[in-house]
This record gives sequence, C-alpha cells and structure tokens, in this order.
Amino acid sequence: MDAPLELLTNGGRRRRNRQWPNEVKARIVAETLRPGATISEVALRHGLKPNHVSSWRTLARRGKLVLPAPKDAVEFATLMVAPVDEALAAAERAASAGPEVVVGSVTIRLEPGASAARIASVVHALMVAP
Repeated sequence: MDAPLELLTNGGRRRRNRQWPNEVKARIVAETLRPGATISEVALRHGLKPNHVSSWRTLARRGKLVLPAPKDAVEFATLMVAPVDEALAAAERAASAGPEVVVGSVTIRLEPGASAARIASVVHALMVAP
C-alpha cells in the first residue's frame, strides 16, 4: 500500500512579526503588575519574549499605552495641590467648626455637634495626662 507523500514548506526562515492590538498589549502589561507576577512568566504564558513585554511596559510608563482599569480596589490616589483662597478656606472652617479645646500650644478640634459629655471627657483626659 502506498502512503501519500506530504511535503511541508515554510518558505525559509522568515521572521514572523505579529501585530498586537493595543488592548491586548495593555492587558498583558497589566498582568505583569499584579503582586507576585514576573515579566518572564507572563511573557512565556503569552508566547512572547520577556524583552518584548518590557518594551510594552515602557510604553505604558510613558503614557503611550493606556492600561485597563484595575478590577481590585485602588491602592493609590492622585493628590493635587493647589493654592487655597484664604477667604474660602476661612468660610469652610467657620461652617464646619465644632468645639475647640485649647491647652497651651495644642488645639483639639471636635466634630460639630459634639455632646457635652464628649467635651468633658476630652478635657478630663487632658487634665489627667502628664
């Protein structure tokens, strides 16, 4: 019985350049940012070389690749510092001002509507403290 002859050709040893959509790149980079994840492990799982994934991380750091929103609770928040209009700040303090207990150079501000018992307990604690 004659077996059929199969000839496989690959057209030489050409490099195969895959085009990765930005969404996929961003998802892969996000995987490397999880606690305990390594670039090598994530790259291997996706059939990539680690330096390829590292270059995508660089793009993300430079803002050229937008990462997906984290699924977990956010651990960091942006802090914006701006000059404060003193009149506005004074008005806000006056509107939300509660009782203040001043002892020497220490000022203790209590929440608005603090009860007399709460104020008394703070004063008592200050009197007892050395």
